[in-house]
Amino acid sequence: MVKLLGISGSLRAGSFNTALLRAAQPLAGDAAQLDAATLHGIPLYDGDLEQREGTPQAVRALKERILASDGLLLVSPEYNNGIPGVFKNAVDWLSRPTPGLPDVFRDRPVAVIGASPGGFGTIMGQAHWLQVLRTLGTRHWSGGRLMVSRAQAVFGEDGQLQDDAVRRQLGEFVQGFAAFVARG
Repeated sequence: MVKLLGISGSLRAGSFNTALLRAAQPLAGDAAQLDAATLHGIPLYDGDLEQREGTPQAVRALKERILASDGLLLVSPEYNNGIPGVFKNAVDWLSRPTPGLPDVFRDRPVAVIGASPGGFGTIMGQAHWLQVLRTLGTRHWSGGRLMVSRAQAVFGEDGQLQDDAVRRQLGEFVQGFAAFVARG
């Protein structure tokens, strides 16, 4: 069984990206398990805080969840054509050395999806992720792309995915990524 960890890059309770991650969980297929994480509790990166107190507990806990997974699915909004600050901040913390824990990104399979109310989905934000993922030394899966546009029409007011075409695309994407992870 391939263990995937999905991280929503939005803190908003009604986030389209958190809804997209929740919708992906039951679509992972029989050969994969997709767990969900958020960025709640991660403080702004501060080198003085790190030197004084070490890695914050919320960061350490997320690092441990990443290390327990076989692959990482980043479910990212796009803010001003780039990576949301809260998500980049978390990645900056996660990339810092933590005594007793290995690098969480080096050679880790990673894929990126996202949802946006705009007409272009998260195409610019996903392009922005590429340079960060290369710098971190991840194994980026480029076998599929999923950028949900006009998300307000794709999700109901209850946050449930209501678009069958997007559901099919999401299932194909997650299962394709799981197969990539399984191949090593």
